[in-house]
Amino acid sequence: MVLILKRDYIFVWNIKTIIMRTILNSIGITTTIFMTSIFIPATVFGQQSKEGTVEIERSRILVEDVLSEEEQAALTPLDVFNSLAAGNERFVSSDLTARDHSMQIRESAEAQYPKAIVLSCVDSRVPVEDVFDKGIGDIFVARVAGNFVNDDILGSMEFATKIAGAKLILVLGHENCGAIHAAIDGAELGHITKMLVNIKPAVDISTKSSGPKSSKNRLLVHEVSENNVRINMEKIVKESLILRTMVEDGEIAIKGAVYDMDTGVVNFIK
Repeated sequence: MVLILKRDYIFVWNIKTIIMRTILNSIGITTTIFMTSIFIPATVFGQQSKEGTVEIERSRILVEDVLSEEEQAALTPLDVFNSLAAGNERFVSSDLTARDHSMQIRESAEAQYPKAIVLSCVDSRVPVEDVFDKGIGDIFVARVAGNFVNDDILGSMEFATKIAGAKLILVLGHENCGAIHAAIDGAELGHITKMLVNIKPAVDISTKSSGPKSSKNRLLVHEVSENNVRINMEKIVKESLILRTMVEDGEIAIKGAVYDMDTGVVNFIK
């Protein structure tokens, strides 16, 4: 279901039935999930036009306000984690929150009080705010191919938490990651070669998956992706005294997850 905010209405288009596939983490069983089209009764929300769209009055639109300083301070790391998990459930079920971005831009112009900072890959197929159904001012997003930690990322995390008050750090990997593929295959090209050194430790410890040590081995790619997330979660605590102290004091939490490209589901790592 696609929602487009335009002046006083949201227009809703039904999407044809889609098939989503996923490979279970370590046993190689393929499952298929069927999601049927979503229909919104015109009698509930508004009048249906001849083009098959449903017009929803602005008064019926759910709009999240930009978080205030007081609201951010009242949040716990668990609150924020639950918020991200719930947002991903809405993303997967195409039940995204309708937001007035123009209003959110104006409300966040003077200051920002995000809930979390997410370290993600640069991959264009992982739209972080959408994946967690978040809007302007909700989360910080740091991106680098392979979602690894370095001094610049650590500095950004320290700013997001210690200075700006975010309560959660999430390291988000994803399936079918090009940087993971390149690290497994030992690719060499320009600055990419040096960049892949940061992912090599995850490749080295990934020995549980059977089959060839190649990016064509999807189970191996999944294992490396998870290990890469775990390594960087540990690196955050190990290399930043500020963040380690905040974790120990319960001010923030550090979580990891892998985004499933086939389903849109974020699988949190325990």
